[in-house]
Amino acid sequence: MLIRREAPGDVAAIREVVRRAFARPDNPDPVESPLVDWLRADEGWIPALSMVAEIDGAVAGHVVCTRADLGGTPALGLGPLAVAPERQRQGVGLALMHAVLGAADALGEPVVVLLGSPDYYTRYGFRAASDLGIVSPDPQWGRYFQARPLSAYKGEKGPFAYAEPFSRL
Repeated sequence: MLIRREAPGDVAAIREVVRRAFARPDNPDPVESPLVDWLRADEGWIPALSMVAEIDGAVAGHVVCTRADLGGTPALGLGPLAVAPERQRQGVGLALMHAVLGAADALGEPVVVLLGSPDYYTRYGFRAASDLGIVSPDPQWGRYFQARPLSAYKGEKGPFAYAEPFSRL
């Protein structure tokens, strides 16, 4: 498995991996599929933080962090994280998460925020964002709204806002 930055030729494969990863029988074309395209076109796009997992020359997974706002200071919003169904539970998501968190830390970013399962994301150092004073855009998200401080974190807190395309969901 190779973890690398997204390349222009990966766009269609990423879209398909995301679609398949989030598809359900009652919803074969989930909103996460166009979300990555919307994010890519947004001013919050950070090319260095859009990463793919490549196995045998094919895109097997994708993760992206985009620019967000935390009480007037720059932060990152993570998501979506997607792994092709046939590659799930094989360490692809683990490798992508370690790579994107390491890259974000190396870029001097202070904190990464996401909405997801605490059972999954605590293994990467995420915890309830409210514990850090980070206020969710939607109070109903509760413990699913999580944050991971990085080396440059200096206690930033306040209301969190994702990149604009997330508001279309």
